[in-house]
Parts: sequence; structure tokens; C-alpha cells
Amino acid sequence: MKLGIIRCLQTEDYCPGTTDFRAIKEKTGAFQGVSEEIEIIGFIGCGGCPGKKAVLRARELVKRGADTVAFASCVQKGTPIGYPCPFAKKMKELIAKDLGEGIRLLDYTH
Repeated sequence: MKLGIIRCLQTEDYCPGTTDFRAIKEKTGAFQGVSEEIEIIGFIGCGGCPGKKAVLRARELVKRGADTVAFASCVQKGTPIGYPCPFAKKMKELIAKDLGEGIRLLDYTH
């Protein structure tokens, strides 16, 4: 799996992605059951509310080799600030439409 991760811009001051990277290394959370090696292609913010830049950023992750794009848990679960992104569903729909069926999307990391 060649993985690109999109995170919430609002959480960058609170979270360096440690738990995301641990979940990947230990193959827990969204990566439980993944038997193949996981290579991290990139870890990038959504661009800020309302996530309009996320499509371009997901496209860039794929351009650089990602076959899977995950939304860090801060986007849909709201960790660590306790506030899920109100634009998460729309952001995922737009990215899925733009990237097509060949790219796997994960709703969270841990």
C-alpha cells in the first residue's frame, strides 16, 4: 500500500501525527488486516475550512505514487480536539469523484 494522509489543518498545533504513524507501523485501526507493506507517500493538511484544497492535495498524493488516501482521524473522528470536520463527507465525495475508483479511500487512521 502506498499511502497518502490528509489531516485537519485545525489540529496541526496539537498533533504531530504520532498516533497515525503508530497505527500504520503496528497495523492497527484502519490498517488492521493489511498484509502488505505500507509506504507513506505524504502527510498533508486539508488546506483549511471548508477543505476546498483537499481535492488538489489528494490529486498530488496520487501523482506522487499513492494508491490509497486516508483521512487522519482528526477529520472524521475529531481527535484530538473533539470536533469532527463538518465538511468531511463532502470532502470525501469530491475526492472520490476526482480520483476515480482506482484509488482506495480510508475514513480514518486510528
